[in-house]
Parts: sequence; C-alpha cells; structure tokens
Amino acid sequence: MRQVYLDNAATTQVSDEVLDAMLPYFNRSFGNASSLYQMGRQAAEAMEKAREQVANAIGADTKEVIFTSGGTESDNIAVIGAAHAMREHGNHIITSTIEHPAVMEPCRHLEKEGYEVTYLPVDCEGIVSLDALNDAVTPNTILISVMHVNNEIGTIQPIEEIGRVAKENDILFHTDAVQSLGKIPVDVDDLGVDLLSLSGHKIHGPKGIGALFVRKGTRVKAVEYGGGQERGLRSGTENIPGIVGMGQACEAAARDLEKNAAHMTRLRDKLIDGITKEEYVRLNGSRTMRSPNNANLSFHYIEGESLVLMLDMKGVEASTGSACSSKELQASHVLLALGMPPEQAHGSLRFTNSIYNTEEDIDYVLDVLPDIVQKLMAMSPLYKPY
Repeated sequence: MRQVYLDNAATTQVSDEVLDAMLPYFNRSFGNASSLYQMGRQAAEAMEKAREQVANAIGADTKEVIFTSGGTESDNIAVIGAAHAMREHGNHIITSTIEHPAVMEPCRHLEKEGYEVTYLPVDCEGIVSLDALNDAVTPNTILISVMHVNNEIGTIQPIEEIGRVAKENDILFHTDAVQSLGKIPVDVDDLGVDLLSLSGHKIHGPKGIGALFVRKGTRVKAVEYGGGQERGLRSGTENIPGIVGMGQACEAAARDLEKNAAHMTRLRDKLIDGITKEEYVRLNGSRTMRSPNNANLSFHYIEGESLVLMLDMKGVEASTGSACSSKELQASHVLLALGMPPEQAHGSLRFTNSIYNTEEDIDYVLDVLPDIVQKLMAMSPLYKPY
C-alpha cells in the first residue's frame, strides 16, 4: 500500500543534510558549551555558527537570536516575558481569535494576573481586521501578538501593516512564524516585528529545538530561572545537536525557498482543485493569501475524524486541524472564528505537503478520497442526496 504523509504542519521529516550536521554532536563533540576545555569550546563554536545561520535566514543580528526548546517556549517567553517587562507602561495586550494555543494560553494566564486582552476578530477567510486593530489600541497597550501563517488554515496575515500600527503607537509586536519560515519570505525588518518565534521540526529540523528573535533594545523578562544561558532568557544546558540541526534547517529553508515554495504550491493547488470539484466541499481560509503547502477543507455532513481514520487505512496521513489539539473533541476554534457552524467545522481536513511530496502522492489522494467521502456521507443521518 502506498504511504503518503500530508501532515507537515504537525511535523516534518529531518532532512539528510540536517541529520548529517547533527550526528557528530551526539557522540564525538558532545561537550557542554559552557565548559572551558576543547570539547566545550567546540560545542560553543557550533552553537554560534547555528545562531548565525538562524539570524541570516530571518535578516537578524546573531545577538538577537535566542535558542529555546521549540515554538511553544518561544511564544511563552515572547508573550509573558514582554508583558512582565512592560507592566509599568500598561497592562493591555492585543492578539487574534485564531492564534496557536502557545499564544492563546499565555494570554489567558496573563488575564488571571490582571492584564486585559483583546482578541481581534477575523473575516471569513481568517484575515485579521486592521480596522479592529486600530480601534483596539489604547494608551495602555504594551504588546500585539499575531501569527504570520495560521497553522490550521494556512492564512497569511498582513504582518507588515500590523507592524506599522505597532510602531506608530510604540507597541511591542510579536509574531509566531513557526509555519512561515521555508514557505514564504521571513525578514524581521520587512515584517516590522520586535519578537519572532521559530521551530525546528516544522522545517525539516529536529524536534525539541526552536528560536526566538528578540530585537536589540526590546525588554523581555525570563519566565524561568537557572544558570543564565541564552542571555538569561532561557537557562539550561544548551541542546547542541538540536541547535546545530536548527541552524542547518534554517539555512536550507532560506537557501531553497523559491524552489521549494513553487513545488509546494503546485501540489497544493492540484489538491485543492481536485477536491473542490466534488459536491459539499469548501476551502477554508484564503485562496490567495495562503501558505504554499496548506489545503484545509470542510466536508459537509461527515466527521473529520472519520475521514482521517479511513484515509489512514489507505496509507494517507492527514489531520483534522492543529496537532497540538487534535485529540480534543471540540470544533476548531480557528474555524469557528471564521463564522463556520460547529457541525461544519467538525468536518474539516487539513493536508499540508512538503518538499518530499510528489505529484503521484496527490494523484493517489485524489483517487482514494472521493470513495471515502461518499461512503461516509451515505452513513450520515444529516445527508439527504438531491
């Protein structure tokens, strides 16, 4: 049976070049980067090379890159750390209704501490309203956090415009760019951000490693304490193999961006065009302002979980939404924010391709999916064929 992996927004396979770069730091150059002897110095040198690779990929200075355990920790340091650092200037935070839980949950935590949070609405394609953003800004606003590319529906937000609003009002601006690096251009100056989160395993790097861009002069407090590594913002012995892999993955993502984005876009469009020819299917999110690798669709009258399970039986691996909440039975908060009724949101399916997918993979999905959909519709008490 053919195996087709189309859940690359959840995680990606580690590339050969990343794995080759990492291997020596597991069993040969395995020193602690804080040690003064030769093996420790080798680890520190490898870490700084990786920091330069990450910085170059996003147009930053090496001193502005902090290594973390992943996107979630980067988001938490950015949101909570910036809020705590700026508390004397205000207590108001602006975010959107479709953020990743790694931003939503820190915001809810801060509300319990007395901060006020405005959750910006989005339109039916998942785009943040700039009018609503301008209306939400107050003299007490200290932070705006809006993700670059949505992890569920692939919508690309107008980050440059949001950045201008933040700068005009002297407000810190953070974006979660976990799903954008390697798919669309990411440059911290062009985007106008003060803080930007990245994750290694979304770009064919290893799990358990991420990075946070902190613009020079931006005030952020640590959210945990220890030995003071990573400029005091992320204590703990550095994960050198992961850091090396993160650096190599970022270098490859920036180097091959144009070629890879074109490949993923072709596969995405072929999949969307093929599936939306069928009845009772709608594309979720923007058709144009969309990540090159994301196709999120809703199938009327059937459950997304059933679709995932039956596709899995055919060797196709996809998801119903965010991997971080895929075991929850509630309808996606992102799809509900688009104005979609819960019963329709429950019928969503997310396909996210990568550079390793092929035209034949998409042909196979388009071959097996219609029969699965018809079988599930025939079983649905809601479906009444015309």
